[in-house]
Amino acid sequence: MDVDPDDVFRDEEDDPENDLYQERQSSKELVVFLVDASPKMFSITCPGEDEENTSHFHVAVSSVAQSIKVQIINRPYDEIAICFFNTKEKKNLQDLNGVYVFNVPEREQLGNLTARFIKEFDRVEESFSKVIGSEFGIVPGSRDNSLYNALWVAQALLRKGSAKTADKRILLLTNEDDPFGNIKGVTKLDMARTTLQRAKDAQDLGISIELLPLSSPNEEFNVSTFYADLIGLEGDELAQFMPLAGERFEDLNKQLRKRMFKKRRVRRIIFTVAGGLSIELNTYALIRPTVPGTITWLDSVTNLPLKAERSFICADTGSIIQEPPKRFQTYKNEDIKFAIEELSEIKKVSTGSLRLLGFKPLSCLKDYHNLKPSTFVFPSDEEVIGSTCIFIALHRSMIRLKRFAVAFFGSSSRPQLVGLVAQEEVTDGGGQIEPPGMHMIYLPYSDDIRPIEELHSDTSGMMPLANDEQIEKATALVKRVDLRDFSVCQFSNPALQSHYAVVQALALDEDEMPEIHDETLPDEEGMSRPGIAKAMEEFKICVYGESYDEEEEKAKGAKKRKTEEAAVSKAAYYDWSKLADDGKLKDLTVQELKSYLTANKLTVAGKKEVLITRILTHLGK
Repeated sequence: MDVDPDDVFRDEEDDPENDLYQERQSSKELVVFLVDASPKMFSITCPGEDEENTSHFHVAVSSVAQSIKVQIINRPYDEIAICFFNTKEKKNLQDLNGVYVFNVPEREQLGNLTARFIKEFDRVEESFSKVIGSEFGIVPGSRDNSLYNALWVAQALLRKGSAKTADKRILLLTNEDDPFGNIKGVTKLDMARTTLQRAKDAQDLGISIELLPLSSPNEEFNVSTFYADLIGLEGDELAQFMPLAGERFEDLNKQLRKRMFKKRRVRRIIFTVAGGLSIELNTYALIRPTVPGTITWLDSVTNLPLKAERSFICADTGSIIQEPPKRFQTYKNEDIKFAIEELSEIKKVSTGSLRLLGFKPLSCLKDYHNLKPSTFVFPSDEEVIGSTCIFIALHRSMIRLKRFAVAFFGSSSRPQLVGLVAQEEVTDGGGQIEPPGMHMIYLPYSDDIRPIEELHSDTSGMMPLANDEQIEKATALVKRVDLRDFSVCQFSNPALQSHYAVVQALALDEDEMPEIHDETLPDEEGMSRPGIAKAMEEFKICVYGESYDEEEEKAKGAKKRKTEEAAVSKAAYYDWSKLADDGKLKDLTVQELKSYLTANKLTVAGKKEVLITRILTHLGK
């Protein structure tokens, strides 16, 4: 019996109270794409990425295809469905006209993404007119309302799961701002009313409806005609909708392969202020490091995920132990046994609530106090009514007085002090950039802060120190190359980009791997600008002197001559012609072969067989 085999006495990263654990267990997303397939989507063209005209239908399908490829990386457990409406053929569980649910065999209509589903959807345009077809679903004299039917089908698909454990969305892509334009009189009013009521019913069930409009080159999509009422836009929201919708569509069409974590609620906590007064807060994980997905073990025959199970076998009898195992800790040569419940109770320090201790000036909070990503907190009136009002009053006071709150935050494995820093709302013409709220910064323990170790503390003058002029030139250079408005979100991890590009190419049987742009490489064009080049040259001359390049070239030349002389000396040990005749060149090492090539000023690139061939050619063998 090993001492503490499962390390139950250590702090566990995967503790249920841990924020990262909570984020992994947070609600998934259920999305239904509704793509308009009316003839207008095929007839209207717009410039594509290659500057050639392409149809709105192609733009919509390409955007959805790109989105689901990113989705399977970002949130592989999310579920999606793709519906076309205004179609000739119908395929849906309700058997409604004008709605075709795209799917592949052995998959639910709303389910997890698979490689086969993505591959089939990539080819949907090739067979669309033959298999599905396009038509105006809402025409005079017909009572069929394809938009109403599409919303009904989408709502039925999204009945799966609870609104408390899943975020449900309908994404509508169309270029028709008036779906009932051909209808007149009372019939049009009746169809519009029933469609709006269907959308309201879906929203009452916790389903959000988002519109991604496609504008024509000569005619902008007029959202006020119908869709403003359907998605509930009014006032300033209506004026800002089209620019924001354009940005969302651009993001949908040009997303990168990033493991993006949605700003969803991680957990709900109770914030105890004073005198028994408590408010409810929601916590959000804004920025987290991205890593490749975890390995999933599959069955070699069925290719289905395996479920790991662990059983304990008695060493004496060989039978499976049914009782829950006990842990122990050796103390004074005696094994002290603990039950699982006892260990949980021992490790439990607090109930996981947040308790206010006091306030301190913001100047007391240093940058080095932030040891790990902070958590964003925002009030909620879901269970504790009045939380938002108290939070706003506290938030405004902290900003006005330039104070941050010190609080005790207790989790089962790592209780610690935290700092609550109030943040004001930041907006621009396009909308909100930063939300109002508080950042919960995890303050360090005393042994987390160590004194600075000076690597070069010699004051005897042996170590060269920069003078004032060199410091001035270095400062000017740093200011020139400083990135304005820098954010870590502006750059993607090239290693992850390559990893997911390879996974995509293998899963979809693609002939070529998608091109990856490494945004972390130096901007050569930007570094060659006159201002930066001048500052760099001045810094180099100030530190190394004007003759530095010449001396460096001389040093390189001397090093090269020394290498060649060593190669000539080493090559002289062998009778190369005899070795070639006896076929013993292959017995020499690569470095020995390169010595001959270097001595005779031949290229040394290539594998061992290439080097031998090059030597034989030079010897005329």
